[in-house]
Amino acid sequence: MKKRKDDPWMSSSDYGHSLPEFTVNLLVKNVKLASRFYVNVFNAKIRYQDEDFAAVLISGLEFMLHADHTFESHPWTKPLATSRVRGLGVELRLLGLDPDEVEKRARKRDDVIITPACDKPHGWRETVVQDPDGYVWAVGVKIG
Repeated sequence: MKKRKDDPWMSSSDYGHSLPEFTVNLLVKNVKLASRFYVNVFNAKIRYQDEDFAAVLISGLEFMLHADHTFESHPWTKPLATSRVRGLGVELRLLGLDPDEVEKRARKRDDVIITPACDKPHGWRETVVQDPDGYVWAVGVKIG
């Protein structure tokens, strides 16, 4: 059930039609808390946010955060309520963010660092961090 009382920034249909062919939607316990992580650690821009939903932009990637309560009639409702970590087995990869800076900001906030910034054989310098809901992000830049 949606908690927002006023009108959103644009209609759901208009927003849906504005998205690229592939995007990500993360279900989160608290939209404000999750948004704060993305702003503080990844320098994200929050295009819109309310207690139900956020439209997030990071380095050209537009994705969505939806609060658990907006999926109350979805088959995932009960498993989500009992799950501590989400997205197990999925690594979201984003090229274009300085991994050393991301790691530094994440450490300052006491976020979970899965892998410290390092050069990888696949040609990226990357760090792997976990957001407050357990989603794992590998972010980095190409190296020589």
